[in-house]
Amino acid sequence: MGKKHIIETSQEDLIKEKEKVDSTINKEVRVKVSRRIFVGRVYISSSYNNTIITLTDDKGQVLASKSAGAVGFKGTKKSTSFAASRVSETIANVCKKLAMEKIEVFIKGIGAGRESSVRTLVNQGLNVISIKDVTPIPHNGCRPKKVRRV
Repeated sequence: MGKKHIIETSQEDLIKEKEKVDSTINKEVRVKVSRRIFVGRVYISSSYNNTIITLTDDKGQVLASKSAGAVGFKGTKKSTSFAASRVSETIANVCKKLAMEKIEVFIKGIGAGRESSVRTLVNQGLNVISIKDVTPIPHNGCRPKKVRRV
């Protein structure tokens, strides 16, 4: 078959990567809003590969959107719950900057970042009014493939 190549990451590489992620989180986010927003909506889309969090006002107009890739994670690390918590930290910073009083959370998908992102939003001091699961579920939707016969 061939030789297996094992890639070892040193402590220095891990520290550099962590500093890079922290620097992107601490970066100032510019948000242009003409009026003060009291109630916002946070949409969490969590898949097997990534976690995307979008902040909107009560009418649904997007104010900010972040993903695990935009925060600084690459490859399989984007799908972790730690990456999702970091993304929700950046969204929480935007909410604090806009002085939002209340947020509603809508969760969609089946990834690893579902619970950790909501937990992080609550721990950041945001007042969460409601949490809704809006994952699309088929009600006997498409016809399945025919049975494979060998």
